[in-house]
Amino acid sequence: MAIGAAAVLASASPGGAKEAKTFVVVNEDAGVPVFPNDITDRPYTVIGEVKAGVRKATVFSKEASQGKIYRELWERAEKMGADAVINARYGDSHISAFSWGKTNATGTAIKFTTTPAAPAAGK
Repeated sequence: MAIGAAAVLASASPGGAKEAKTFVVVNEDAGVPVFPNDITDRPYTVIGEVKAGVRKATVFSKEASQGKIYRELWERAEKMGADAVINARYGDSHISAFSWGKTNATGTAIKFTTTPAAPAAGK
């Protein structure tokens, strides 16, 4: 897994024009700032847990890829104001009464801090 310091990702806007998104860090394998492990090279605060589920369209559809699962996690974390998602986990697809196959994923949404939290002096 490669971590990029900053990345720009082009995405289509509703008007059809491409707009560039800039991430603080990015998992170069997935193209979004979602990582299966912790980030230890910079300080951050935890915003909260993020969950996502990716469904198959039909019984014949392919299983969800790691990239698609990570993009779904990032979409939800981004709405929370996160800079990245760490400790991303997902399991195997399972069939239910409402889906031909669904893969559930979880992770921890984080926001990077500019300076490490200093201990309170004199207390």
